[in-house]
Amino acid sequence: MSIRNALLCSCVIMGSAAIPAIIPAVAHADADIIVTTAPPAMREEAIPSPRKGYVWAPGYQRWANDHYEWVAGHWVEERTDAHWVPDKWTQDPNDSTHWHFRPGHWEY
Repeated sequence: MSIRNALLCSCVIMGSAAIPAIIPAVAHADADIIVTTAPPAMREEAIPSPRKGYVWAPGYQRWANDHYEWVAGHWVEERTDAHWVPDKWTQDPNDSTHWHFRPGHWEY
């Protein structure tokens, strides 16, 4: 096998090995997170003065490593003809022991 072919094979193998690490992170953003522990009360956050071209995304409780972690509010770049829907936990209407997380997103 020539050096060129060996290098090409190495690049293909290394590149394909990186894909599984990337795909779950992307897929996880849209995944429905379901937990059986009710989220803690929302924290009071001081909302900063309006910032031109941005929308305030309020903080929320994120589920990570079997417990909730607070994620502070942050600015999201504004989009024309859309409004920001904040991150939200909702109780399952069919099973009151389950809570579903819906990530913040833009609605058009």
